[in-house]
Amino acid sequence: MCDFIQSSKTLWKDKLGQISLSVTTLFWGAGAGLQLIVLKWAQVNLGLPLNISTYLLGVFAIGIAIGAISAARFIPLKKSLSVMPLGVLMGLVVAIMIFVTDLYLGCALLIVIGGLAGFFVVPMNALLQHRGHVLMSAGHSIAVQNFNENLSILVIAGLYASMEYFQLNLMAIIVIFGLFVASTMYAVMLKHRANQREFDSVALIGEARH
Repeated sequence: MCDFIQSSKTLWKDKLGQISLSVTTLFWGAGAGLQLIVLKWAQVNLGLPLNISTYLLGVFAIGIAIGAISAARFIPLKKSLSVMPLGVLMGLVVAIMIFVTDLYLGCALLIVIGGLAGFFVVPMNALLQHRGHVLMSAGHSIAVQNFNENLSILVIAGLYASMEYFQLNLMAIIVIFGLFVASTMYAVMLKHRANQREFDSVALIGEARH
């Protein structure tokens, strides 16, 4: 237990580790929430029964696979942080779901959302694994990552259940969810920029002393 707590502190305090861990944690939580939303959206907006609505989750997964393969092909580890704006874009695209009532257009939109998700999470996961390997053992890093990701799934599923309990309109839930993802990713980007400025300031001070 002490090892896990220490590993968590180490990864969250690391300037790159905390960014990549934040993004992957958000991704898994958002993915779980989006699956719940898609099932209900397919019934309300597309008029599909529940047993057919589940096939749209497969369409979403196809998009993730396309994005993941593309990221693995085109984004090297040193440029992994450059994909973060796609997380903001993904959240905004999710909000477009409220306007879609056509099945084929809906499938295309889910592939786009999945593609954006896969494209930005794979480089960030690679960066997280790299930082975990540098800072601690692979096992400790994976344990911290899995804990945070599953906690995120629990929290976002709970928030969705709360909105359902208070009978929020599905369109409102979709917009809230999309803006939450976009704003959270933007906050992570701002934190990364602040980390960079802090690093640059420390480097300048070090040069001045020499």
